[in-house]
Amino acid sequence: MEQKRLKRLEEVLRQEIAALISRGEIKDPRVTPFVSVTRVEASRDGSHAKVWVSSLPGQEVSLEQSAEGLNHAAGFIQSQIAKNLHIRLTPVLHFIADKGIEEGFDMTEKLKDLERE
Repeated sequence: MEQKRLKRLEEVLRQEIAALISRGEIKDPRVTPFVSVTRVEASRDGSHAKVWVSSLPGQEVSLEQSAEGLNHAAGFIQSQIAKNLHIRLTPVLHFIADKGIEEGFDMTEKLKDLERE
């Protein structure tokens, strides 16, 4: 797939998945509206896509549980994307927990502690 089309597919997938999560269409209790899609990386042929998700620290459901819930609902998400986008090949989705935001908060807290000393 052409690089420009691949990037456009990744962005559309990110928007569609984020919209499904924020509207609460995914009924799995492990997936809260506080889960956000940080990045999507599609394979060169567009048949598979890795989706990184994150959430703010301190939620009652851990990030790993949210990713597990999304992987469990991947078939439903793929079907909704196929209905909305009308593309020939809907990628198989694999959700991965992105700990970048959590690590950033931890680093900020450590820097604040050092500043206080």
